[in-house]
Amino acid sequence: MKDAKSAKHAARATAAVLAPALADLIDLSLACKQAHWNLEGPFFSPLHALFDAMTDEYRAWYDEVAERLLALGVPADGRSSTVAAKSRVEEMPSGRLPGPKAVEAMTERVESLAKRLRGDLDRLGDLDPVSQDMVIGILAGVEKQAWMLRVQNA
Repeated sequence: MKDAKSAKHAARATAAVLAPALADLIDLSLACKQAHWNLEGPFFSPLHALFDAMTDEYRAWYDEVAERLLALGVPADGRSSTVAAKSRVEEMPSGRLPGPKAVEAMTERVESLAKRLRGDLDRLGDLDPVSQDMVIGILAGVEKQAWMLRVQNA
């Protein structure tokens, strides 16, 4: 009985780490689409394509996180009200976005997410190595995106 209680506690504690990451990934996908739609300037075409590709990655990652939550026996909550309440992603500027400003805004948000995910690794390793491994894979992709964005405005 003690093992079942311990496993349940670990699943709930793991979900407490993964749920905000889910909200962040959903919100970041929306922020990236905002940049994609409102982009303007001489680098429109390559940045437009880059932001689309990044959005696709966020969608795949948040689906993976949601499914992991469900595998742990915890409902995934991606409702807009939950994302708005739990996301730690800073809101994107409104209106048209010149390429360099869009890249800067996305770089800040992606780097912030990478920092938060990296900060969760030790805790996840103590709770659930499978979830930790999943987050390591997502973090590798997020850090690659941050690098790709940084070099755009170098």
